[in-house]
Amino acid sequence: MAISFDKALGIHEKALELRVQRAQVLANNLANADTPDFKARDFDFRAALDQAQSNTLPLEMTNSRDIPGTGSGGNPPLLYRIPSQPSIDGNTVDTQTELSEYTKNAMDFQASFQFLNSRVKGLMSAIRGE
Repeated sequence: MAISFDKALGIHEKALELRVQRAQVLANNLANADTPDFKARDFDFRAALDQAQSNTLPLEMTNSRDIPGTGSGGNPPLLYRIPSQPSIDGNTVDTQTELSEYTKNAMDFQASFQFLNSRVKGLMSAIRGE
């Protein structure tokens, strides 16, 4: 009997990938906190996770010989963060907000990682017949 890792690992594998992508976006915001006219970015994690779960995007048919189908999603669309207090130099990074979001994202990453780790250990035990 074949093991379906998608079913065995659930949504946490995709959640980890998205958490890594979000950490990069948030770190980029923090790195540019003093850059004039820099606009803070983020993405809607819940919407990106829902999209990853459905894992389908319509493909455009560009030739009559194309085979209809769907493709898997790529990077989630980046949105601009609305600043609570605009800066004079046009920068929209609020360091406290970014640090807070980065920390929360890191804790959520750790939780998903621990869950995945326990799942993999459980699968290994099952494979060994323990």
